Amino acid sequence: MNIVVGVTGGIAAYKTVQIVRLFVKAGHEVHVIPTADALRFVGLPTWEAISRNPVTTSVHDDVAKVRHVALGQNADLVIVAPATANTIAKMTAGLADDLLGTTLLATSAPVMIAPAMHTEMWLHASTQANIRTLSERGVHIVGPASGELTGGDSGPGRLVEPEDIVAAALRLLAPGDLAGLNVAISAGGTREPIDPVRFLGNRSSGRQGVALALEAADRGAEVLLVSAHIGADVLGEASTHPRVRVEPVSTAIELGAAMTDASRTADIVVMAAAVADYRPATASPTKLTKEGGPLRQIALVENDDVVAGLAAARANGAAPDGQVIVAFAAETSTSPQERRERARRKRASKGVDLLAVNLADAEHGFEVADNAVEIIGEGGEVVGEAAGPKRVVAAAIVDAIAALRG
Repeated sequence: MNIVVGVTGGIAAYKTVQIVRLFVKAGHEVHVIPTADALRFVGLPTWEAISRNPVTTSVHDDVAKVRHVALGQNADLVIVAPATANTIAKMTAGLADDLLGTTLLATSAPVMIAPAMHTEMWLHASTQANIRTLSERGVHIVGPASGELTGGDSGPGRLVEPEDIVAAALRLLAPGDLAGLNVAISAGGTREPIDPVRFLGNRSSGRQGVALALEAADRGAEVLLVSAHIGADVLGEASTHPRVRVEPVSTAIELGAAMTDASRTADIVVMAAAVADYRPATASPTKLTKEGGPLRQIALVENDDVVAGLAAARANGAAPDGQVIVAFAAETSTSPQERRERARRKRASKGVDLLAVNLADAEHGFEVADNAVEIIGEGGEVVGEAAGPKRVVAAAIVDAIAALRG
């Protein structure tokens, strides 16, 4: 997506650096338009370095490309953050005395503003009237939050946190192609108890599954996220998203039961969780200690293959018509061809529609922010691929699902 970020002259401009960084990291093209006053808080080199695009405040630069209107015409979304009281007033009046003003008038894309100012300025009748007018015109308002302000003041007027602004923008940009669908997603890593303090587990953080849940929800789906040991910091927005319901589980058996139940009504099933292949045959009710002798062996039994079971149940009619099932496979082979061949065999043996094979190394996969996947479809062809932040990967997977559903 082509996102224009307007930055105005408030102390909160330093937070907009993180907003731009998050958009760029998510794979979007970002153009920053600071006002002259904004550059008194954050300099032009910073904006160019973070956005990876040239930055100017003047309508007289790059005249041959008609930059003063082209930025707005080509935008998929325009965000103004922070939006000062002065900028909000100028937007309401339709003033175009700088590059940001002309861009806002030239765009037909959605416009979002994140107000930031002192409480008295926010509550002033003029500002409130301007906000109402902009809202009536279709401008999306994010915030402000209430909290500590500059100068020791506190109250409404604080800029909403960058992560929340970006999340709101991504919801606005989402295509809505999953509206009305029920989606069940498993995420995280199961733990199989050895005794009350030990377990067999894996390194999955659940980030990719959470990213998939948010992507599906932002595109209109009602999502059940079956969460196996996912930290609150990773769940983040998913724990409060209006279209995401989180169901915690612990073991492979519990996860299998939850997903089996959900699959009976789910239009889309995604098994992103790392499910233990084996569990201890028995779990000691008390802690095993060296005093009882060294623990040299743990008898293991194999867990059921959850996703293969879901595909078999679908084949027997225990699922909605047209249900799509997606599986994941983490591979450590450095050979892309070998990973693809293993993924093709797994997709066929499990009976799923799509299989996302992801590279698991120090920079991708478990416990890191980035991932790299190839999506294998019917016939073994690669129907999609993505690398980068897990939300970018999630979007590619959901695109493949939507394409399969037609």
